[in-house]
Amino acid sequence: MNRLQKRIGIAILAPLAIVLFIWIGGELVMHLWNWLTPSLFGWRQITFWQAFGLLALCRILVGGHGVRGSHRSNFRGRMRERMDERWEKMTPEEREKFRQSWRYRCGGFREHGTETKESAS
Repeated sequence: MNRLQKRIGIAILAPLAIVLFIWIGGELVMHLWNWLTPSLFGWRQITFWQAFGLLALCRILVGGHGVRGSHRSNFRGRMRERMDERWEKMTPEEREKFRQSWRYRCGGFREHGTETKESAS
């Protein structure tokens, strides 16, 4: 099969796959909604197009818009890099001061073997 035949096959199958995906998603949401909400909350049943709109709305509000590794993961990576750079520039005294401030913020975690007499009894 040459490249042209592959592209023609994809051009024919892609729209069909998209339509099938939309239909299955809409039907799934519609059936779940119509099965659960009337008996649980007393709400009315919905049509396929209302279910499709609900699915699209949820995708817009909660979904990642089809992007793998969303901007949040990149943000975490950049924050980690910045913190590593700052950590490298700190003196040992500044590092210990930083550790102590986080121990205080996190509820007083203690290192192994640093118990006081009050906490040991």
